[in-house]
Amino acid sequence: MKPDLALIVIFALSSAAFPAVEELKERAFALTDADILNYALTLEHLEDKFYREGLANYTQEDFINAGFADPFYANLNVISSDETEHVKFLTKALKTAGVTPVSECTYGFPSTDPKSFVALSSVLEGVGVSAYLGVAADIMNSGYLTAAGSILTIEARHSSYIRAALSDRPFPSPFDTPLDPDEVNTLASPFILSCPPQSPKIPLKAFPKLALGTLGAISTGETILLKTPGYTLKPRNGRATLHGAFITVTGPIFVDATPVNGGFTVIVPSGISGQNYIVLTSCTETVTDDTVVAGPAIVEIKN
Repeated sequence: MKPDLALIVIFALSSAAFPAVEELKERAFALTDADILNYALTLEHLEDKFYREGLANYTQEDFINAGFADPFYANLNVISSDETEHVKFLTKALKTAGVTPVSECTYGFPSTDPKSFVALSSVLEGVGVSAYLGVAADIMNSGYLTAAGSILTIEARHSSYIRAALSDRPFPSPFDTPLDPDEVNTLASPFILSCPPQSPKIPLKAFPKLALGTLGAISTGETILLKTPGYTLKPRNGRATLHGAFITVTGPIFVDATPVNGGFTVIVPSGISGQNYIVLTSCTETVTDDTVVAGPAIVEIKN
């Protein structure tokens, strides 16, 4: 197995065509518990369809020939079953609360063979862990919080198993990275091609796309390229410079962002490893929806 396969998939996702950047609209109110459950269900629908579609496209023999020896295929089917159960559980919880659940949408996944499928699986599972972790503090109902935590731990197990299959460190950091719903929506929305018109709309926004432009293994101290595909990014509020912010559970790590043709370069700081996320921000004090100007981009740090 090539140890940087997930990086190749991240780069491919970064190079894909995405919708044009629209003017950002600030969220007028906080997410309710119903919004959060539907947000979680949106992600579970995406993962559920991803695994069902992949396992329909590739056989056990295909995975073995790609270097994923048994019982990997059987365990992928277990992961797929887990995601289906998550969809059923969240759908039932919403209906019990008198809330209309979001529907399964039409998706586009840029995997073309078992290796790229597994690499994309690793990325999606990592984002799923960060999504549940990032929204946990906003859940008011203790029962919902416990249920979300129960799903989070399973997603983390999925992530570790897939990372190990790719010869990545299964648990590269003592802490996972939280992402807020708008950051997750920015990463997930390119996979969602369309949704049924009757499906409820969740009050989320997407930031302008930030794309990793560096291919190959990335480690601390290296300079990486962050592309702003299809647009030129200017600082908000008349600020002279923009900064990169690597998101961590203990707070963002800010770095200088140097403008270059087509984007910005940043130097990877110490203290991060595994699947990480960087945004471009207008300040060096905090990362909020008011200060983020683009991103996040996914960066796999192989220290």
